[in-house]
Amino acid sequence: MATVTRTRPPAPARPTPAGRRPTIASARRRLGLLYASPMALLVVVLFVVPLVLMVWMSFNHWPLLGASSPNGVENYSALQDPFFLRAVMFTLKYTAVTTVVLGLVAFGLALLVQETRPGVGVYRTALFLPSVVGLASTSLLFYGLFNTEASPLNELVRWLGLGSVDWLGSTDNALGSAVGMITWRFAGFYMLILMTGLQSIDPLLYEAARADGANRWQIMWRVTLPLLRPTLALTMVLSLTGSLLAFDQFFILTGGRHETATVVISVYREAFLSQDLGRAAAVSVAILFVLILVNGAQMRLIRRADR
Repeated sequence: MATVTRTRPPAPARPTPAGRRPTIASARRRLGLLYASPMALLVVVLFVVPLVLMVWMSFNHWPLLGASSPNGVENYSALQDPFFLRAVMFTLKYTAVTTVVLGLVAFGLALLVQETRPGVGVYRTALFLPSVVGLASTSLLFYGLFNTEASPLNELVRWLGLGSVDWLGSTDNALGSAVGMITWRFAGFYMLILMTGLQSIDPLLYEAARADGANRWQIMWRVTLPLLRPTLALTMVLSLTGSLLAFDQFFILTGGRHETATVVISVYREAFLSQDLGRAAAVSVAILFVLILVNGAQMRLIRRADR
């Protein structure tokens, strides 16, 4: 009698680790999206939706109190208003002066406190402390210092026999006073950023430069500044953006009068003095477009500096 031999079907092959990788990667991707979704929702609600609303408002006649109605691109005629054009020129002038002065002062302070010496932590803290004061509070503090009627600075100037100075009267004096205030407020913050960049430079590079006979200026131009370029670009981005959006300092120090009005003050003027939210939105869209171009160019500079 013949016997029949039964063979078992081969057991299914276990999935290889390589086969599990796509599943693990997709699970991690979904988990990452889950973690990022609250912040993404916050960005959409607080930034994207207001941005879309602002662009839509710029194409409508939208009084502060009343119903809105479409009016095409008529609101963008505000960009030809003499007040706005003066504000643009003053803002550009203020931005250029502030960026240069603040950058030089912060870089000088960073050079002074970069090395670890006894007591240097006290100086770093003292220089950084003004950065924790709010900009509006700083403006009120300096308004008291610059006030012509009871100015401690004028008391000092008169004691020196130089006569009183109207610190906020003329356009140039107000510009210089605002630049001085902003430098006092932000120099410590930029100092820490630049100090971090300086401390990240390998000391062996300095030793090699000295061994080759380089002096301090040559080391500064050939070693320090090239390696500090990404950090300098970052501080420039922050300084330019903050200066182009200046509002508090001039609104508090000078009341935002015509000669010292910035582009953001022009937005305030259109929205709350002229009570035309549509024109204010049109000016805001133009400012946003300029900021995107400026920051895009600066980011390209940062990427080039990193190469």
